[in-house]
Amino acid sequence: MNEIMKAIKERRSIRKFKPDMPTKEALEQIIEAGLYAASGMGKQTVITIAVTNKEIRDALSEANRSIGGWEEGFDPFYGAPVILIVLADKSSGTRIYDGSLVMGNMMLAAHSLGLGSIWIHRAKEEFETDQWQKLLADLGVEGEWEGIGHCAVGYIDGEIPKAAARKDNRVFWVE
Repeated sequence: MNEIMKAIKERRSIRKFKPDMPTKEALEQIIEAGLYAASGMGKQTVITIAVTNKEIRDALSEANRSIGGWEEGFDPFYGAPVILIVLADKSSGTRIYDGSLVMGNMMLAAHSLGLGSIWIHRAKEEFETDQWQKLLADLGVEGEWEGIGHCAVGYIDGEIPKAAARKDNRVFWVE
């Protein structure tokens, strides 16, 4: 089995991370994998915000927790020290698809580097608020952006979960 198929079959969503920060080099490789994701008409209308600042990360976690309706103290990012926020240009008709491909590439890249990851939703709702719009403005990001997802990344605390059995009757051939 080639390396890509192996990574696809082995990668799992991780729900417990160590607090240790991955190297900047590893994070840059993960982000680069996202930059090479396919995009509608090759327009590349997706951006990534890399959050390694613990204060901002924790504020983002709290906003996400609040939107999700969980009890105070719950961390929807499961302790991951890095949050890669994927946003797409609202004017792009393929924004959700393009952002999803970026997320997939980044999660596979994290796995290939020995790191864990998980896709966490509610970025759309977060980036409709003034608090997170201000973050974009502070970073010099202009335009209208829709949150697609958060790729929480870090070192796995524990074992990689086993794959669930694949369901039958999900492929149909037209020959």
